[in-house]
Amino acid sequence: MWDPGKYLAFADHRSRPFHELVARVGATSPRRVVDLGCGPGNLTLALAERWPSAVVEAIDSSPEMVAAARERGVDARVADVAAWEPAEDVDVVVTNAVLQWVPGHEDLLRAWVRRLPSGAWLAVQVPGNFSGPSHALVRELVDESWPALSGLMRSSPVLDPVGYAEVLSEAAVDAWETTYVQRLEGEDAVLEWISGTALRPIRAALDDASWEEFRGRLAPRLRAAYPRRADGTTWFPFRRVFAVARVT
Repeated sequence: MWDPGKYLAFADHRSRPFHELVARVGATSPRRVVDLGCGPGNLTLALAERWPSAVVEAIDSSPEMVAAARERGVDARVADVAAWEPAEDVDVVVTNAVLQWVPGHEDLLRAWVRRLPSGAWLAVQVPGNFSGPSHALVRELVDESWPALSGLMRSSPVLDPVGYAEVLSEAAVDAWETTYVQRLEGEDAVLEWISGTALRPIRAALDDASWEEFRGRLAPRLRAAYPRRADGTTWFPFRRVFAVARVT
């Protein structure tokens, strides 16, 4: 289950890649703009502001996230991104920090490019830090003490920029990566960050007591990997992978 409040605790950090992704989309007057994996809807509103004449379609697999989006006035609905197919009037598709949860999403991207109309834009952003300590330490702990959950933490669920450029090569594609050095505040800041996203499947699989044990054993490992500075902040390098394709 997704927790919109936990997710939005780092809203500024989470929104920056979205804005840098959408800035590369050159559409001027799209008919329909689709936000696949809209989350709590705060960023969907930015799409509506940029293209006020477009119909904005928003979906997410989480009922909690869709409810939060609808409270913001977004006409969101619960749906599976993997089952979505573009309508004839879709001119912009944005999928921000979603496809890492979708095994085999490379085939989805190829299918979308082939079905979107000529001139349509497809914008993709995924986290690329799965080899970093924040994720490697989680996999290590799971393997040590909760091996039944090992399948929940894939080591490489996304491609690098060259990989996405190849997948989207039937279109005109621009692919790149950026590592943001984020300044996080508070105690166990990296643990709090990943609790809102990467640890969600682990949380869903554990009862409350096991979850607290898991967090208690993970916290010191993360503190050692990401030491808190004297001023109370923590530097957290976070790699992101981007691709923007225009259908020819």
